Amino acid sequence: MSARTSGERIGATGDESGRWRLWGPYLSERQWGTVREDYSDGGDAWSYFPHDHARSRAYRWGEDGLGGLCDEKQRLCLALALWNGRDPILKERAFGLTNSEGNHGEDVKEYYFYLDSTPSHSYLKYLYKYPQAEFPYTDLVAVNRDRTRQDLEYELLDTGIFDGDRYFDVTVEYAKAAADDVLARITVANRGPDEATLHVLPTLWFRNTWSWSAGEEKPRMSAVGGPGGTAVIRAEHPGLGSYDCRFDAQVPLLFTENETNNERLFGVPNASPYVKDGIGRYVVDGDDNAVNPQQTGTKAAAHYVLTVPPGGAGTVRLRLAPSGSSRTLSRGFDTVFKNRIAETDAFYAELTPEGAGEDEARVMRQALAGMLWTKQYYCFDLETWLGEHGMDPWSLPRHGIRNREWFHMVSDDIVSMPDKWEYPWFAAWDLAFHTVALSVVDIRFAKEQLELLLQDSYLHPNGQIPAYEWNFADVNPPVHAWAAYFVYTVEERITGHADHAFLERAFQKLLTNFTWWVNRKDPSGRNVFQGGFLGLDNIGVFDRSAPLPTGGSLEQADGTAWMALYCQSMLQIAVELVEHNPAYEELVLKFVEHYLWIAASMDRVGDLGDELWDEEDGFYYDVLRLPDGQAVRLKVRSLVGLLPLCAATVFRPEQLAKIAGLGERLRRFASRHPSLSVTLASAQAGTAGGPRLLSVVDEKKLLRVLGHLLSEDEFLSPYGIRSLSRHHAEHPYTFWVHGEEYRVGYLPAESDTGMFGGNSNWRGPVWFPVNVLVVRALLNLYGFYGDEFTVECPTGSGTRMTLFEVAREISDRLARLFLRDEDGRRPVYGGQRTFQDDPYWRDLLSFHEYFHGDNGAGIGAAHQTGWTGLVAALMTVFGRLTPGDFHAVPARRTKR
Repeated sequence: MSARTSGERIGATGDESGRWRLWGPYLSERQWGTVREDYSDGGDAWSYFPHDHARSRAYRWGEDGLGGLCDEKQRLCLALALWNGRDPILKERAFGLTNSEGNHGEDVKEYYFYLDSTPSHSYLKYLYKYPQAEFPYTDLVAVNRDRTRQDLEYELLDTGIFDGDRYFDVTVEYAKAAADDVLARITVANRGPDEATLHVLPTLWFRNTWSWSAGEEKPRMSAVGGPGGTAVIRAEHPGLGSYDCRFDAQVPLLFTENETNNERLFGVPNASPYVKDGIGRYVVDGDDNAVNPQQTGTKAAAHYVLTVPPGGAGTVRLRLAPSGSSRTLSRGFDTVFKNRIAETDAFYAELTPEGAGEDEARVMRQALAGMLWTKQYYCFDLETWLGEHGMDPWSLPRHGIRNREWFHMVSDDIVSMPDKWEYPWFAAWDLAFHTVALSVVDIRFAKEQLELLLQDSYLHPNGQIPAYEWNFADVNPPVHAWAAYFVYTVEERITGHADHAFLERAFQKLLTNFTWWVNRKDPSGRNVFQGGFLGLDNIGVFDRSAPLPTGGSLEQADGTAWMALYCQSMLQIAVELVEHNPAYEELVLKFVEHYLWIAASMDRVGDLGDELWDEEDGFYYDVLRLPDGQAVRLKVRSLVGLLPLCAATVFRPEQLAKIAGLGERLRRFASRHPSLSVTLASAQAGTAGGPRLLSVVDEKKLLRVLGHLLSEDEFLSPYGIRSLSRHHAEHPYTFWVHGEEYRVGYLPAESDTGMFGGNSNWRGPVWFPVNVLVVRALLNLYGFYGDEFTVECPTGSGTRMTLFEVAREISDRLARLFLRDEDGRRPVYGGQRTFQDDPYWRDLLSFHEYFHGDNGAGIGAAHQTGWTGLVAALMTVFGRLTPGDFHAVPARRTKR
């Protein structure tokens, strides 16, 4: 097989039709408790559709499963169901706590790991750890509910359920023989000291579309004859066609309907005795009448019963392929797996930088596998959903109905999501960071995702990008332009092809979004931007998405810095497009002027006391503008004040030379607006013929902000940049309003406040997205200042580093979260001895939502590979980049 053919199958090259991506891990782990499935009057999604309903109630908008896959429109699903002989229910999906049940919000209480995937999912590997004793559903809920925000979470390992290694390692692997021919191998390893029995039920079902739409043709499953010693389920769908699922043993086939059990849930008779939970009732409860003896339905499973000796393993094999083909189960089965695994190994070996050790390669591979596994099918037709809630586009908005202004929005796509349990829905700014990490492994998909939210079916007619399912109208930081330009440059560097068409399409849509920001989020017209929480949850004194207790408004250092970065990114794109269309020259000039006004608003000429920059502290703060016009700086040292550092972009002289009249236009602008001299000074030219720097922070401010950033007593932790200065551990910031104290203190781990609900916490932990933007800024600043410019890192250590070395130091600290240290321990797992010491656990990685600001332990969502997958991008960048790649030209040759 040629390398080109192999690349097409893997999805790294070719496959322009996307045929090899027809089947993938597009099945969520939780559809229950989502906004899509919420038809309550009060909008309480968690309570309206709880986990207890999930096994019995047909979903409206999507499906979930355990280690499963489906086609790209989720018509037919295949996933794992298990029963250990003791649980009260069949294990068909991951269990976790709702937002009100957990002492730190929603939280999955299972152990599963994404071990491998190619971009096209030609090979997939997943591991689930299933206890042999009864799963402690009730115990997990009761203990966590009784704990306070100051207590640790009660985890599955804490229950003792894995003591004595009495559990099964269930590994699911998929390998494609062809684009529409999927082989599956399920391996059950008994880690315990005694023989143990496990019921394994590979389950096939159709997403229920027929119950909601009159005249929708209902698909059908049935048992059909197969070669001796096998069993076959035929699945016939009017849109997908007919597929046969062949099993490697003549095991019982159990059939039911993917229909709601109204009798169990609502006390209303069922139209048919065969309902969604029928297979579970048959296996667990021994109810012979729960499955269809005619062996037809819309949901079916093959029932294997494996008795596995201690230390032994059992295997189940199956094959899903179009009906009528000559693809028997055994034909080439082992060879296909061998070849797909070899191709995947070769693919990741090529991606991994030279010099990376075995552990570094493992971290990269599992990070990228997690990102590819969390691609999910997302179906949500807002006009239909709102109509089902009694609203139409012409009615007055009803309070309590979410997303009531988004009638235009229709999603029917594969979307990269933060994870498959806690975030089985997209978030706009998360998605932009995902594409940066995905560019390491799958440029094509990264570009598709960036364009997805800019399509008319997502982008609001007013230009707003939808934020996230719980509130599409909320505001996420505007990072799409930066991500689009980054992915564009990565593709050009890797392939030699500059996709100007992609960049231009994105730019045109982003113009609409940029205009929305300027018109909607600068209420005073002074180029000082707001935006609410902007992804930073409870980092501030107040809930920034709620009315201020003081009245007035909040002028946000982060909102304004995000807009400065947005201008710089749009400027970069416009400069790139000028080469192919001179009409973009005017847009270059437009974004230069926008940037200058925004940068000037952050620190005007003179110490006026109401700017975002605080000269005394050498830091940026939000400004509270009271109803009487008085301005109060809220002196919380947080990411809010570091984000202005991130608005730093270098332009090469040959880029700017393309823009006719740029210099003259800037001179005229300066003469008309002499008060912007500070801003224009920040557009530094350096040496003659050298690069030009656009930076909100000039050299003086840069040194002062870096002093805070690189202090281990403030932001620099052993594992990256904290979101809040550790200074606030001993010096909390307090603000009094009407006799009530508002307080911000340093919290290295979980939140102790419900200000923004659940497990939201930016008050100390390390988060990857802003860390990556800081690293980007430092590399850009290095490209301008060069090797002559050094700073102390850490502050006060006496060790001086170039900005490139500082960027690499931060990247190394972030990677250190996952890598084994000199004692063989991974900081991400903190004090969990099982994960640190047990050979069956110690190489399995969880990529958490955020990390303890002092010891690096993983906290928040346990599988948010989404933006934490950026560790793979950082390892790739610093595994291949050298200082010489920046061709740095120092602005001044002054020793520091």
